[in-house]
Amino acid sequence: MTNSQHSTTEHDAERHKEKMRKRKAVQDQEVASKTAEKGLLLVNTGPGKGKSTAAFGLALRMLGYDRRVVVVQFIKGAWHTGERRALERFGDLVEWHSMGEGFTWETQDRARDVAACERAWAVARQALARPDVSLVVLDELNVALRYEYLDMEQVLADIAARPDGQHVVVTGRNARQPMLDAADLVTEMTLVKHHFKAGVKAQEGVEF
Repeated sequence: MTNSQHSTTEHDAERHKEKMRKRKAVQDQEVASKTAEKGLLLVNTGPGKGKSTAAFGLALRMLGYDRRVVVVQFIKGAWHTGERRALERFGDLVEWHSMGEGFTWETQDRARDVAACERAWAVARQALARPDVSLVVLDELNVALRYEYLDMEQVLADIAARPDGQHVVVTGRNARQPMLDAADLVTEMTLVKHHFKAGVKAQEGVEF
């Protein structure tokens, strides 16, 4: 390396260091300005894969702090999933309720679907009233609301009435606007490419 090249490298490194120093100062100031704490309503929606997976990742994070988690699954039946098996290893810190009977195109019975969702919401409402529960995962609730199996106003009222500090994560594609408006954080999973289109079936450890 010539002296000129060495000098350029040192100059670039110094410029990078100064740029990152300024960026850190801005980030530190931004973080310091955020002082509020509250129970959050998070919504994972969109056509892409990973909505429920992200919610269960959040549950794992809560469990890492010994905080109680309740999962209520709408629509989906009592599948033997990897995430359920993993989270249940945390013992009584986790309650898992699979209340659905399968997707609506499987049951083909609206009254049956409505009844299943109403039973699931009764369980969810109990969890939402418990101050000892730090996180309530309402898996595929957006689907139940999309098909109007549950009353949106009642659902949002029950969520809003939860104890201070309790977090709620709602999953499912096609989240309706009232749910998006009520949410503190909305993440939309975008489908770019999916192996299912290439003939690859759902696989253990990836899809379930």
